[in-house]
Amino acid sequence: MPELALHPRTTSASQPKTAVAFRVPPGACDCHVHVFGPAAEFPFAAQRSYTPPPASADELSSLLHKLKLSRVVVVQPSVYGSDNSCTLDVMRRLGDRARGVAVIDDATGDAALQEMHQAGIRGARVNLETAGETDLQAARRNLAAAVDRVAPLGWHVQVYTRLSVIAGIADEAAKLPVPVVFDHFGGAQAGGGVDQPGFAALLGLIGAGHAYVKISAAYRSSEKAPAYGDVGPLARALIEANPDRILWGTDWPHPHAATPGAPLEELSPFYDVDDGLALNQLALWAPSAAIRRKILADNPARLYDFGPL
Repeated sequence: MPELALHPRTTSASQPKTAVAFRVPPGACDCHVHVFGPAAEFPFAAQRSYTPPPASADELSSLLHKLKLSRVVVVQPSVYGSDNSCTLDVMRRLGDRARGVAVIDDATGDAALQEMHQAGIRGARVNLETAGETDLQAARRNLAAAVDRVAPLGWHVQVYTRLSVIAGIADEAAKLPVPVVFDHFGGAQAGGGVDQPGFAALLGLIGAGHAYVKISAAYRSSEKAPAYGDVGPLARALIEANPDRILWGTDWPHPHAATPGAPLEELSPFYDVDDGLALNQLALWAPSAAIRRKILADNPARLYDFGPL
């Protein structure tokens, strides 16, 4: 894993410091952000792994404006468990330019799913990584349970896990009746290169059109802040495998797990990431404007069911 402990930290949600250096296509989308509202209004789950500072809808709107992005996908963070109130609130504030990915469980009724669909939720997140879940049988059960609930709605399943798990569930993922999306380079690490164990399985799923992958949160894979250029070989390999199955995202406001031994109630500062610099890397990974349009606009529009501009 990269040495994230040495990465700059901030208690304020970061804004881009570097201007975007290429023409961003109409309909471009940040496919992975989180919002953390006031704790009094949106209480955190007791069984969480960290306590984030606030990151508001207004700050998110500012980020999108500075990055010249038209659309956004708000992903339910683990700190709220299956209470999607904060995610739904920010989606209402942002209107039709926002879609969402929820966390559901056995207590989430069919009526609640329908309400979330009407609000713009288009996927359910299966977060295995935050809890350190690597058992393949448990991963298969969690994935199957999510698919059963979302298939009637036409949603996708978004999976946050590592390459070893992806390799272990690749056969099942290839046969799912709904799209599957892997977060954050599928957990691949820049230092391992394109030959690291499990990366071939991810490439195979992407190449065959059986899965999407988010080339997002490069700072989680990289050992070379602030531009994260060492992630380039991974990104280029994924794009070359199938540009129609690639999504891009910031992971704003870049949450960080709690410091070991610190009280859970202690705020865990965000990583201070320059998302303008990170977005500019995409032009190096995908020099073709047509390919960038697929990654930033066409693929998100299709997967997240965005309306016309």
